Amino acid sequence: MKKIWHLTCLLSIFAFAAHAQSDNKMAVQTQIESGKIEGNYHTQSGIQTYFGIPFAKPPVGDLRWKAPQAISAWTGVKETKQFSARPIQAIVFGDMNSRSQGLSEDCLYVNVWTPAKRNTQNLPVLVYFYGGGFFAGDASEPRYDGEAMSKQGIVVITVNYRLGVFGFFAHPELSKETSYKGSGNYGLMDQAFALQWVKRNVAAFGGDPKKITIAGESAGSVSVSAQMSSPLARDVIAGAIGESGAGINPTLYPVPLAQAEKEGVEFAVKANAKSLADLRKLTTRELFEIQSETRKNYNTAVIDGYFYPKSIPAIFNAKEQAQVPLLLGWNSAEMSGLAFMQGKPYTPENYLEKVKAAFPTEVDAIMALYPGKTEQEVEYAATALASDRFISYSTWKWFDLHRKNSSQAVYRYMFSKLRPPLVDNTRASALAGGTVKADPNAPKPRPAIGAPHACEIEYCMGNLRLIKEYAWTQEDYQVSNTMFTYFANFIKSGNPNGKDLPNWPTAQSQEKNPAVMVLDVESKSVPAANDARYEFLDRYYKN
Repeated sequence: MKKIWHLTCLLSIFAFAAHAQSDNKMAVQTQIESGKIEGNYHTQSGIQTYFGIPFAKPPVGDLRWKAPQAISAWTGVKETKQFSARPIQAIVFGDMNSRSQGLSEDCLYVNVWTPAKRNTQNLPVLVYFYGGGFFAGDASEPRYDGEAMSKQGIVVITVNYRLGVFGFFAHPELSKETSYKGSGNYGLMDQAFALQWVKRNVAAFGGDPKKITIAGESAGSVSVSAQMSSPLARDVIAGAIGESGAGINPTLYPVPLAQAEKEGVEFAVKANAKSLADLRKLTTRELFEIQSETRKNYNTAVIDGYFYPKSIPAIFNAKEQAQVPLLLGWNSAEMSGLAFMQGKPYTPENYLEKVKAAFPTEVDAIMALYPGKTEQEVEYAATALASDRFISYSTWKWFDLHRKNSSQAVYRYMFSKLRPPLVDNTRASALAGGTVKADPNAPKPRPAIGAPHACEIEYCMGNLRLIKEYAWTQEDYQVSNTMFTYFANFIKSGNPNGKDLPNWPTAQSQEKNPAVMVLDVESKSVPAANDARYEFLDRYYKN
């Protein structure tokens, strides 16, 4: 009995010590333009955190569907120790694990991680935009956590922005309200407004307003290409990182204003709203439910003559984009070949049938570039074709535009590390990133042939430890360390190269098949092997 009592005491001491260590923080305050804020100083890690800092007025009431407005100053001290509410959205992706405080239209907040000491100045800054197709996502997700990157001497900031019908709704009456006679793009304007806020306030966190690198994945990467293009933000940026996505046809690209306004009118009819005032009187729940009933995401940006003066290719071809170093890339299997095959087995006959349906006038060209004469070849070809049409081509086009229309360095990667198994065998991997509940009656899934969409985020941000769904191995941590170090180096200097890393060459403007850095267990630079595919799609999409 005495031994048990001693053991119980010992376990209690260990538990208390562990809790005390994890709670080893003290309150800290700093002054920003709108008032004083209080965050936490984690003395064990040396990182200060400020979560849920408002950067604009809540876009509610009469401010719904308006450009973000400057936040009013406050008196006293505003506590910024918890993540704010995330933007209104449904749960649509299995890999999104929010740490935020519910959902609200009042969502325009930023989160800051900084290693600054009392006299620190001029640290490089990373501003990260989350993905989620512009209809989901959240700046509090663990995979975007800024602590690991901040430990490298970087101020890290994640940004919330409006989504879906709350962030991308266009309507003729809304266009009449603005000086530029356009509407929509509120989510992208939120990002640009946040960047201007960062420029004005980041010195309070030890950051250098002249060294702001923006980054993002999927819709977040599309956002980076958008902010590089927009006159609202391009002068703030010192560097850019894009992971799988660009706002270029056929991926989340801006459409003509008239097209977006037409969809807005149709939405108003569905809502039984006879005026813009009626639409603004609708509750958050009503708008959310009407959007759900339409089965549309309302996530399309607009060439509004303000945020987007013209398309991204037109802006880059005129050399009007941010003239900054660019690091970008995509994953080796962004989309499963099953998406292209639409459930049919990987046979040459089925593949040819799908090619004829998707590219009726280009069958020979597609079969030459994406050949499939055996079942194995078909799986690889269908995966490549699905991935290219989904997001790889548009990212390549962004890469090609910047290297040909800028004297700044451009670096390209291909992330190829296969994911380890899921810890929970009742879950299964989804088609383009994330996980879903496994169907016990479904056939055993085929072994992965590449790295799926979104899987690189936790690697490049150094956050494998925070993602509990996968059985990470030493090889995963090795790849993460390499990619994380490349990214940190780029944020600091505009060049990913550094000691003990394989050399990553830049892509020259007129170079044929410029190098691509393959990020895998053995990371290395190789000549591009698939650019002929992207050159064909470039002609096909006429960008």
